[in-house]
Amino acid sequence: MSQELTRRGFVRKAAGIAAGTATALTAKSYAAAARRKFGPNDGINVGVIGVGGRGSGLLGQALDLSAKGGVQVIAVCDVYQRRLTRARQRAKSAKAFMDFEEMLDMPDLDAVIIATPDHWHAPIAIAAMKKGKDVYCEKPMTHTVEEAKEMLKVARETGAVVQVGSQTTSQDQWHKAKQAIADGMLGKLIMSQGSYHRNNIEGQWNWPIDADAGPTAKGEGFINWRKWLGPAPERPYDADRFFRFRKYWDYSGGIATDLFYHVIAPMTLCWGKPEFPIRVVGTGGIWAFHDRDVPDTFMLCADYPSGHSLVLSSSMANDTHIPGLIRGHEATMMLVEHGKFEGKTDEITVTAQDCFRDQFIKKWGKDKIVLRTEPREGHMENWLRCIRERSTPVCSVEIGYAAMAVIDLACRSYRNGKVYAYDPVKEEVVDHPLPVKA
Repeated sequence: MSQELTRRGFVRKAAGIAAGTATALTAKSYAAAARRKFGPNDGINVGVIGVGGRGSGLLGQALDLSAKGGVQVIAVCDVYQRRLTRARQRAKSAKAFMDFEEMLDMPDLDAVIIATPDHWHAPIAIAAMKKGKDVYCEKPMTHTVEEAKEMLKVARETGAVVQVGSQTTSQDQWHKAKQAIADGMLGKLIMSQGSYHRNNIEGQWNWPIDADAGPTAKGEGFINWRKWLGPAPERPYDADRFFRFRKYWDYSGGIATDLFYHVIAPMTLCWGKPEFPIRVVGTGGIWAFHDRDVPDTFMLCADYPSGHSLVLSSSMANDTHIPGLIRGHEATMMLVEHGKFEGKTDEITVTAQDCFRDQFIKKWGKDKIVLRTEPREGHMENWLRCIRERSTPVCSVEIGYAAMAVIDLACRSYRNGKVYAYDPVKEEVVDHPLPVKA
């Protein structure tokens, strides 16, 4: 079968798993009945689903915040007993689950943090929202754009507060950039560029494997492999797939979903209103590390209907970045001069194009503007505050949806050798470019 038919089957299966956890009530009425309102001194009860590498870090963040009051970790969940035991020991009084559906049935659970492999993000998030829970979902928001569309639909139906775990979007540089662009400082946007480069001898994502773990292991080594596969294609247990899932299309988009999300999510935020790409091409290959499905070198080019392009480059076999910047007709905004898109930047600069220099000085006072960044609340703190206020978090489900569109289409382009676009009216993938707005 073609990759497209397989992908559609994957989406249908994922949707079925999510639907199976819902009640006979509508998602909206169920969520309204289940969600409680918080007073100023009420604690938010949180559960963490997936407590491996990234999930363990998020659990630590939540526990640090719990020490300050206002939030409690009351449940942890993982299909690997050793990880679950460690998380349970750290979270003290939290209940431990190997099945997320059982955890979502906890009546006093208000919200969940999802840090599973990518192919489980949407099914768990959708099930949680339909159970009246708010959601912090690690990036990428979903495995496919179809799942992202469904997540947005359910979030709107249920009123759930959804934060996508692209933590850099809580850094001030992107908000300064958004305001400068909205003020017209760059003139007409022309192109945004970024990169994500790494290098090591073993190859990216080759994390350690626990030799004593597996579906037939006893005690701490036990892995519920069938549950871990979930909506993914059936396969016999493979330790490399379990411990190094980002190397495989079944569970991840490799560079695009793991690393380009760090670039596309904040770029989408600072461009203004999210829009969908009218042309996407993904290129590259497996040039150095042949133990994987996904490319170790990957490039993405996308065009947007407002007349603006995105160019991203990456390699997992060379760590030299290109600067992250946004090009306007009248000025250039330097966002990440060293090219690394994670973490805080002390300042961003906007420099006039030579042919617009006099006009720029007349309007802005000089030909180079330095915008200093300021402290902002952390990403998880932002999510928790928005839960209390029922407001929209920094990296919203709308931003997550737009980011997944360009990422998923780039992966499809690479795999199928086609140009793709996303029809914003029908909200469907098409295998040909769409026109720029008149």
